Amino acid sequence: MKSGGSRYGIHRVIEPQGVLPQPARILDNDMAEIWDNEMKIDVIRLNIDSASFYQIKNKLINKGSKNLDKDFADHIIDLTTRTGKHKNEDTGSGGMLIGRVAEIGPAFEMKHQVKQGDIIATLVSLSLTPLKVYKVNKVYLDKDQADIDGEAILFSSGVYAKLPDDFNENTALSVLDVAGAPPQVERLVNANDNVVIIGAHGKSGILCNTIAKEKAGKDGRVIGIVRKDTYIDVCKQTGCDDVIIADATDAISIHEQVRKLTEGKMADVVINCVNTENTEMSAILACKDRGAIYFFSMATSFTKAALGAEGIGADVNMIIGNGYAHNHAKFSLDLLRRNQKLRDIFTSRYS
Repeated sequence: MKSGGSRYGIHRVIEPQGVLPQPARILDNDMAEIWDNEMKIDVIRLNIDSASFYQIKNKLINKGSKNLDKDFADHIIDLTTRTGKHKNEDTGSGGMLIGRVAEIGPAFEMKHQVKQGDIIATLVSLSLTPLKVYKVNKVYLDKDQADIDGEAILFSSGVYAKLPDDFNENTALSVLDVAGAPPQVERLVNANDNVVIIGAHGKSGILCNTIAKEKAGKDGRVIGIVRKDTYIDVCKQTGCDDVIIADATDAISIHEQVRKLTEGKMADVVINCVNTENTEMSAILACKDRGAIYFFSMATSFTKAALGAEGIGADVNMIIGNGYAHNHAKFSLDLLRRNQKLRDIFTSRYS
């Protein structure tokens, strides 16, 4: 067993030298011998970031894929073989995984919380996780997931959670993948606020609907923005008072509809969790002066957001969607535990 590695995993960086694992282009994914401050995981399933999965799927379709499942599986193997991790080379995003603890180094910082054989979910991005994929057993094109045979490394600075006994593994994985959003929304939304959620039907969207309504209360207003009228029922079941049917990139239409629903007050808080590009201005134009915008989507261009707000003279507070908050795994799972409708939706979609 090797010793003296960095708690942040710098010892696994191959190219370029001197950077952290996330921005690195290539990581060392040799699993034959771990470092004493690492945990090795036998990987069961990957949960690929929604924006990344959507982009890869469309890229393969545009290339003329005849067998999308196989081509997606081949892409996973090619990417991890070349770069040592699953970091989308176009979006820069990753995802997370579940697996069984295979080996724990003696210097791993949180070694007393788990034992060999425990099933855990990593709460750090695949974009910084050394990953070796031996075989892709199945790709779930409707769930952003893939069953694999593989191994991964968690660094001492990495965060993880043991899977709860009262949730199906796949349901828990889906919740934990976006668990950073609900506690951040809980901090931002106050009683009586107008809240706009762009992408209110998606995985993070329905969680945000629920916690936003809890915080805004009966006199607050949660407005979901989705692209299909068939999504309205789920949005209302999970907390939306109103639902706007619109293309998330149509900033002018969204501005006008939010203005009408809020009688010109606009949104105190806007949550952007849609997995498509060019939605920054829709979020900005839906927000009131000095309101807050939480960009949780990895499809966000922060250059477009910053320069776009400047260009129209919008004085708004824009927050990067950090996927981590203290106790975020427990917070998000508890949200489902106390909201049966939300739990039923997650179970039907992802179990």
